[in-house]
Amino acid sequence: MSSNDPISKDYYDYSAWYENLEPTKPPVEVILPCDPTADDRLYHICISAISIVVMLVLAAFTKRKRLCQGFLKGVPGLLSPVNFLDHTQHKGLAVAVFGVVFCKLCVIVLAPIPLPFVQNPESDYKAQHVTDTLAGAPLTEYWKILSLFYYPALYYPLLACGTLHSQVGYVLGSLLSWTHFGVLVWQKVDCPKTPQIYKYYSLLTSLPQIACLAFLSFQYPLLLFKGLKGTVKTNASEDLDSSYYRDYVKKILKKPSKPSTTSTAKPKLSERVYDAVKSYIYTPEEVFRFPLKLAISAVVSFIAVYQVALLLIVGLVPTLQIVRAGVTEEIAFLLAGFKIMLSEDRAEVVRIVVHYIWSTEVCYISATILSCLVTLLMLMRSLVLHRANLRGLYRGDIYNVYNRQRSVRPSRPALVCWMGFTSYQAALVCLGLVIQTLVFFICLMFAVFLVIIPILYGRNLIIFHIIGNMWPFWLTLFLAVLIQHITAKFAFIKKDAGTRDLDNRSALFLLTYFLFPVNVLVGVLLGVWRMVITALFNIIHLGRLDISLLNRGAEAFDPGYRCYAHYLKIEVSQSHPVMKAFCGMLLQTASQEGGAGQKMRDVEEGIQLVAQEKKQNKVSNTRRAQARWLLLFTLVNNPSLVGSRKHFQRQSSESFLNGTLNRATKESSRRDTSQKDEGKEAGKEADAPATN
Repeated sequence: MSSNDPISKDYYDYSAWYENLEPTKPPVEVILPCDPTADDRLYHICISAISIVVMLVLAAFTKRKRLCQGFLKGVPGLLSPVNFLDHTQHKGLAVAVFGVVFCKLCVIVLAPIPLPFVQNPESDYKAQHVTDTLAGAPLTEYWKILSLFYYPALYYPLLACGTLHSQVGYVLGSLLSWTHFGVLVWQKVDCPKTPQIYKYYSLLTSLPQIACLAFLSFQYPLLLFKGLKGTVKTNASEDLDSSYYRDYVKKILKKPSKPSTTSTAKPKLSERVYDAVKSYIYTPEEVFRFPLKLAISAVVSFIAVYQVALLLIVGLVPTLQIVRAGVTEEIAFLLAGFKIMLSEDRAEVVRIVVHYIWSTEVCYISATILSCLVTLLMLMRSLVLHRANLRGLYRGDIYNVYNRQRSVRPSRPALVCWMGFTSYQAALVCLGLVIQTLVFFICLMFAVFLVIIPILYGRNLIIFHIIGNMWPFWLTLFLAVLIQHITAKFAFIKKDAGTRDLDNRSALFLLTYFLFPVNVLVGVLLGVWRMVITALFNIIHLGRLDISLLNRGAEAFDPGYRCYAHYLKIEVSQSHPVMKAFCGMLLQTASQEGGAGQKMRDVEEGIQLVAQEKKQNKVSNTRRAQARWLLLFTLVNNPSLVGSRKHFQRQSSESFLNGTLNRATKESSRRDTSQKDEGKEAGKEADAPATN
């Protein structure tokens, strides 16, 4: 490069000037650490002690007759905070508590001090010298693992106060929820700004937690007020006492209305659009209620969308705004050092750079908003399909849900998937939202910087130059595809008497041969487009568990869909509305006829009550036979009730297919029982002369 070259001369002048230039930084607001008046460490010490006292009071309140027996009876009830298989209970308390725990999980993942009892974990970290690879993980990681168990235990009494359905529990729940809510609001008012990530990140991330605690602070006094007025049931057998299951049975047994005569014409475009939009909007129905775990999963997923979107926005947008505000005319000399000449006017260079940074910011915010909308839309669609799948399995429509014959009964994998379904759903929603934002951001950046901005300013038309230089190639592919479609419609298909058949087969074979090389190139484009469509489909549906990302034949290799399939098994086999309606009717009949059985406390005790031997009252033979046949039919067709009968406990597992006895095993069991009865009668007749 010669010294007379003007570009090189400007380059060396700019470089010398830039070396002597002192960089100017835009003013940045410094946020100092804030200590609220309500000290977090002292608060957690006090609230932990209060929670323990509340649990002891609840356990002591559940005593029955004797103190020791009552205390032992109360402890198992408190250890089961909520019946996840009860569809008729109030779901608000459990949903709010799970929302609070998830919000704390989002906080402790990024917090430098995961536990409030630890003041300076870094000093302990240096003192213990745990950074050695042989010693293990840093001490902070152990505190985070401990916090994963501490916060569920801390908020557990909020859920246990509503378990006993008693006024004492409602009073303690009100006091406890008010305490959590009041102290949290107090701390956020004292310290709205924190130096973590963004000055208002701590305040914004705690809004869902404040909303959940506010709901608990309102709901517990409301339940107490209803309990005092006697408008709310205070026993745990509300599940089977509810009329929900009987209404469900009445609806499915109701005769369908006469089908209206509908025309076979193709529906209009507006009707198809309306049906498509309706399939993505969940509308509640009176005769169908979602299981509790699905309700918790939906609310936790919405909170996860908010938390992840907030983190994505505050993690990058404030930095881009600071960079955009700090752009000065010196950026022209910096770009000239890299041989990038945007304009001869330095003021125009500043405007161009600021516009590019602003465009990047807009693309990032748009990608995040688009990802949130897509995720929420997929969650709404999941609710609609959840209801359809549950209804199908309630009717025994197993093949249409699973695409294969499966046994709907509890198993070890099914129980594990049922326990972790809500957690897996929240985790996949978070992961899917992050990946969607990244992909959408790249796509928007490509469209803005390579298509939109070059068209508006008329320069840097790189992508258009590439496409323009290859126009003969694209034209050839387009014409080849167009010729095949036109000839297929007008030359190679003939209509005769309402049927269609091939025509001009010789020309068809000739055209197929000559277009073979061109179709290979078209196939390459189809392969690229197929990869793009498949990637976008999997990215958009990554947060959904109700559909598989693999082929129907390979659904078993999709861990998300496999978890959902096992989850449905537990819900359907243990919470079938028809089964619960039958158990409720049995208990109601037993109480009306003065039977010795008592009302159960939950579904499991009701099933055991069906299996107990009761003394039958003297009724007619016809009524007794009818009742026995109805009981036998219900037990055989409900897997959860089959095992509670002594007669069916002697059957092997091979005798059941999807919880129903095979016909061969039924006949063999009948023969065995009849032979045993005949043997007993013969023995009695043989012993009769001896007794005389």
